[in-house]
Amino acid sequence: MATGWAGDTAVQDQIDATVDDAIKRARSRLPSGPGLTHCEECEAPIPEARRKAVPGVRLCVNCQQALDAEEAAHSGYNRRGSKDSQLR
Repeated sequence: MATGWAGDTAVQDQIDATVDDAIKRARSRLPSGPGLTHCEECEAPIPEARRKAVPGVRLCVNCQQALDAEEAAHSGYNRRGSKDSQLR
């Protein structure tokens, strides 16, 4: 099928690049290094089980949930799945 100047896989290539960028951004935000014993936001103690499960943990569960909710509210991703919005 002729698509003009774009190759047949141009839309999928753009989607793949967007997903790859999101994965790289998420991996760059993962905590690393030694974890904290107390939350850096509220100073609540971080349980040993959480420190073992999440290397480099810096927030307690409550602060992490609040941060995740805030980031989800300000997400720059269009999750509607509209082809038109993906082509812009």
